[in-house]
Amino acid sequence: MLKEKVEKILGEIRPQLQADGGDVELVEVTDDNVVKVKLQGACAGCPMAQMTLKNGIERILKMKIPDVKYVESV
Repeated sequence: MLKEKVEKILGEIRPQLQADGGDVELVEVTDDNVVKVKLQGACAGCPMAQMTLKNGIERILKMKIPDVKYVESV
C-alpha cells in the first residue's frame, strides 16, 4: 500500500524532472519505510542531484506520506 502511494506522488513529481531532462524510478520501499529511488537521465550526473533528492523528492514524499522515513538514491 505504501509503495502505491509513493508511486503516485513520484508520478506527480516526475514531469518537473523530465522538463529538465531527468527522471526518477522507484526501486523499492523497505519494510522500515525507506524509499529507494534511482535518478535517471540528466539527474543521474547532475551536481545538484542530492539537493533534488533531499529538498525536492524526499521533502514532498514525507509531507504527503508521513510514514516515509527518508529517501535514498541507489
